[in-house]
Amino acid sequence: MSASSSSRNSARRTFGELPPSRWPGERLGLPNEGAHSVARVGRRIGGIAIDWAIAMGISLFIAPYESLAYSFATMGVFALLQILAIATLGGSIGHRMCGMRLITLDGERVPLWRALVRTVLLVVVLPALVWDSDQRGFHDKVAGTVLIRA
Repeated sequence: MSASSSSRNSARRTFGELPPSRWPGERLGLPNEGAHSVARVGRRIGGIAIDWAIAMGISLFIAPYESLAYSFATMGVFALLQILAIATLGGSIGHRMCGMRLITLDGERVPLWRALVRTVLLVVVLPALVWDSDQRGFHDKVAGTVLIRA
């Protein structure tokens, strides 16, 4: 191998230049399956559905159903529940019920500021729909978190 191709390979540092993972979480050092593997789409959808249903139920006590205020109340309750539960329980109520937890990339508990950043981006929705081959949404990449199986 020539010196220039060797230096090009060692210079691969950004995700755009790295080859895709063979399984979600490979580049993060996580197992392919079982405990501590990246949580897959089915669990994620189940978790967010549970969280949204809880937020909708609580919002019924705040604003009349089918009003604009109800929609904003639901989003606010959802965000508040996400921030508080992630920072205290290691995941939202839906995450925990579906056997998941959220950690930082170094395996530590998610601090409040990371939960806040992640939730703000999640509420915008679009960042959560943009994933890499490790199945981490933009909101997780910016917050430095990964959703794993508990």
